[in-house]
Order: sequence, then C-alpha cells, then structure tokens
Amino acid sequence: MTDNQGKSRFELAVDGQVAFADYWRDGDRLVIPHVETPQALRGHGVAARLMEGIVAHAREAGLKIVPVCTYAQAWMRRHREHEDILA
Repeated sequence: MTDNQGKSRFELAVDGQVAFADYWRDGDRLVIPHVETPQALRGHGVAARLMEGIVAHAREAGLKIVPVCTYAQAWMRRHREHEDILA
C-alpha cells in the first residue's frame, strides 16, 4: 500500500489495477470517506488488505480513524481488534 499524498488517497496496486481509499486529515484523525476497488478485483480481499494497510499506517502515525465510507465502517465492525484506533 502506498500513500499518494498528491491525491489524498491510499492505493493498493494488484494485477495492474488500483484499489484506493480517499482520505483527509483532521488533526490526529484520518477520515476515510470512500473506498473503491475495480470490479475485476472485487471478491478477492483487496479492499480488506487496503484497510489493513490503512490501520497499520494510522497506528504508526498515532492517528485515529473515522470511517465515513460504508465499506470502511463495515470492515471496522468485522475487525473489532482495531476498535482502539477508532476516533
């Protein structure tokens, strides 16, 4: 996963395609308004790997996550082990 700061999004390239999560910073909060995976990559765990990378990045940077996107919200609900990082 890479942090494309110019586009304010995290990206995960797989098989020549890019899944991404838009973000913005609000103090020590990392707001995730949108997660998108190309149709050909859906159902293969790509968005989940992207979310794992975002959580790791947030932990390392001392940030809390605000999942606005419904996918990000659902992923966080399914992964209660990361509740401590929610804003």
